[in-house]
Amino acid sequence: MHMLTIGAFAKASRLSPKALRLYDELELLRPARVDPDTGYRYYTTGQLEQARLVAWLRRLGMPLARIREVCALGPAAAATEIRAYWARVEAETAVRRDLAAFLVDQLSQTPEMSRKDTTMLELRYAAHSDRGRVRQENQDTAYAGGRLLAVADGFGPAGAPASGAAVEALRFLDTEEVPAGDVLNLLDEAVRGANDAVRDAAGGAGDSGDAGDAGTTLTALVWTGSRLALVHIGDSRAYLLRDGALFLITHDHTVVQSMIDEGRLTAEEAVAHPQRALLLKALPGATAPDAELRLHDAHPGDRYLLCSDGLSTVVPEPRIRALLTQTPSPADTVLALVAEANGAGGPDNVSCVVADVVEK
Repeated sequence: MHMLTIGAFAKASRLSPKALRLYDELELLRPARVDPDTGYRYYTTGQLEQARLVAWLRRLGMPLARIREVCALGPAAAATEIRAYWARVEAETAVRRDLAAFLVDQLSQTPEMSRKDTTMLELRYAAHSDRGRVRQENQDTAYAGGRLLAVADGFGPAGAPASGAAVEALRFLDTEEVPAGDVLNLLDEAVRGANDAVRDAAGGAGDSGDAGDAGTTLTALVWTGSRLALVHIGDSRAYLLRDGALFLITHDHTVVQSMIDEGRLTAEEAVAHPQRALLLKALPGATAPDAELRLHDAHPGDRYLLCSDGLSTVVPEPRIRALLTQTPSPADTVLALVAEANGAGGPDNVSCVVADVVEK
C-alpha cells in the first residue's frame, strides 16, 4: 500500500498539516499509520477522496460535527445531507438579506420622505376567532386594531391563557405611534416580553426549552403608516393578497416544513405526515425567542390575512384566495373564512384577521 507523508497528503488534498492534525484529534480523518517512535502521520492515497470531501464541506461552512456525520454515510445519503444543510443556509441567508435590504432602504431615506409616507395610508380591519366543530375549547386569540394585527394559537393544558398572554404583551404597540426605523427593535423587545408573559401564563411550562407541554404560536403585524412589520414564530400564517395574487409571507416553523425545505419530503406527502403539527419554534422558549422579524412595504389595495392553522390546514390556498378576492369588507371576509374552515369539518380552532391598506 502506497503511503504519503502528512506533508505530501496535505498538498494533494489541499488541507493544511495543521488541519489534518485537528481532524485526527476529532476522529474525522484518521491517518492510516502513525510512527510509534516519531509520531509522524502517514496516509494512503485511498484517503484522498474523503480528505477532499472534508475540504469542500469546510468551504461550504459546514460545522465539523456535521461533516463527521456526512463522511460516515454512503454517497447517496451524504448527498441528501449536503442538500439539506445548504437548504437551511439559504433560508437563513434569505432572512438576513431581507433585513439588509430594509436597513439600506431605511438609511437611504430622508426625514421628509418618511414623514410624507406616514400620512398616505391607513388600515381597515376585522378579526374573528371560533372554537371549530371538534375542539371543546378555543385556545386561539385574534386581535385587530389600528396599528396591531395578531393571531396566536395556544396548545397544551394552558393554551388559551398562553395565546392570550402573547397577544396582550403586544397590545401596547396598538396605542403608540411607531416610526418605521424603530419598529423592528421595538418588536424584538416586545416578543421577549411576550415570551416571559406566556411562560407565566402557562404556569412555568417550557422552562426546560421544551414548549411541547404548553405554549403558543404568534404571528403579528405592526403598522407604521407606510409599512407593516412582521413578527412570526410557529405555524400560524400571514398572507398578502396583491393585484389578485396570493403570497404566503411567513415560513412554518414545523418539523414537516423543515423536511420539505431539506428535500426529504414533498408538499403532498406533508399533508398526511404524522408529525405535521409538531413545532420547531414556539413561545415560550428557554432563552430569547428566535422569532422571524421582517418589514413589508404597503401598497394601496393590499389585503393581509393572518390566520391560525385551523384555516390553512383545511382550506386550500386557491379557495382562501377566492374568498379574499370576492368578499369586499374585512368583517365579512373573516366570517366567510371561518365558515369555510368549519364547513370543511372544523377540526381545530380557527382564527382570522383581515386588514386592507387604503388611502386616507
